[in-house]
Amino acid sequence: MHAMLSTAPGGPETLEWTEGPSPAPKKGEVRIAVKAAGVNFPDTLIIRDLYQVKPPRPFAPGGEVAGVVDAVGDGVTTLAAGDRVLAMTGFGGFTTHLCAQATACVKIPDDMPFEDAACFIFTYGTSHYALKNRAELKSGETLLILGAAGGVGAAAIELGKAAGARVIAAVSSQEKADFCRTLGADETIVYAREMDRDAQKALSAEIKKIAGPDGVHVAYDAVGGDYAEPVIRSMAWGGRFLVVGFPAGIPAIPLNLTLLKSCQIVGVFWGASIYRDPAGHMQNVSDLFEMYAQGKVKPRISASFPMQEAAKALTLIADRKVLGKVVLTNP
Repeated sequence: MHAMLSTAPGGPETLEWTEGPSPAPKKGEVRIAVKAAGVNFPDTLIIRDLYQVKPPRPFAPGGEVAGVVDAVGDGVTTLAAGDRVLAMTGFGGFTTHLCAQATACVKIPDDMPFEDAACFIFTYGTSHYALKNRAELKSGETLLILGAAGGVGAAAIELGKAAGARVIAAVSSQEKADFCRTLGADETIVYAREMDRDAQKALSAEIKKIAGPDGVHVAYDAVGGDYAEPVIRSMAWGGRFLVVGFPAGIPAIPLNLTLLKSCQIVGVFWGASIYRDPAGHMQNVSDLFEMYAQGKVKPRISASFPMQEAAKALTLIADRKVLGKVVLTNP
């Protein structure tokens, strides 16, 4: 087998394409011949030791994969060799072969390409949990999405439209705004790349203008930093501000705004929710496969690289140049 290994903290250029023995599945595990791996923002953090999970080195980044089960450990009765699956792994996915707990694997439809499957559960799982479970988004409400052209943001556009919401996509370029329109966004906002106080006021004014007198009912913040406060200033009475990620830094929020708006700041930790509520997670996965079959959601893969070129994919993600998803593939 081969894997892209992180042997020391650093950027994408520090990863090494390394050959080693294929792992044998332990009790309760299966081995997956990896056909595709999704690339996500946490992958850029974990190799720099900036993520909440810090695996011992050497390790391969990559938290979601799709492939074919080629070996089964003792005690596994739900999967068999030859099954097509996706798996959430946390890390270890940038490889040709991977052992995973059988309980972390989900069979995928026969007509679902491996590339779609590898780019499916992390983004759609996060956004579905956020909008359904944490925000309880309702038909007719206004949903604003910061960082709407990225993986989770693009998923949130589709899921918001499927829920019957009016979707405002906020992004950093006209190219990204045009992309969001193709996903179904009703309105778009192009915000400044440098968010000083004047830019914050301008962003808040633009959101209020587009959202209308009621304001934003649900805000999905996958950016953080100085972009968060202008959105909270634009919230509706009783609105829900979803904290999803911080590529622009951890925001400092004047909490008097939540009092004035009677709004909520709601954390979204989808990864932990899987283990705390496995039945709810499986229901959400079932929801997502049904929406995929109906054509309501489909990963927008804008770039694909061979597994050994993972550094290029991670650089695109880190530089916030990605529209939708990036995938790595093995022959």
